[in-house]
Amino acid sequence: MAGIIQDWEPVVLRKKAPTSAARKDEKAVNAARRLGAEIETVRKAAAGTNKAAKSTVTLNTRKLDEDTENLAHEKVPSELKRAIMQGRMQKKLTQAQLGQMINEKPQVIQEYESGKAIPNQQIIAKLERALGVKLRGKK
Repeated sequence: MAGIIQDWEPVVLRKKAPTSAARKDEKAVNAARRLGAEIETVRKAAAGTNKAAKSTVTLNTRKLDEDTENLAHEKVPSELKRAIMQGRMQKKLTQAQLGQMINEKPQVIQEYESGKAIPNQQIIAKLERALGVKLRGKK
């Protein structure tokens, strides 16, 4: 036991000094009032409000409000819908089988055939190759 050295000096653990938020809390303010210390209160201009939620009219929002043009996405033309459907029926394929052939989901084929899809030239090219039917350009 001769090799063990013990240090008997006391170790003092202290709490951190309070942060600025902790100094401003209600308990600290009340304690300072009881002691008679001076307390300064400052009201912030936008305290407790959500400035981001308040809409300020900017140049862009004004342009959007004044714009009367009716904008819509391009839809699949009815000729293309019919051509896809007829090509698929000639090959005796289901929408799911055709989708699998071109590595697309069956919903994509269904959207094209119902006319709800936004035309994508890559998908139309895949459909042309899979069905052996010309879908783009002059017939």
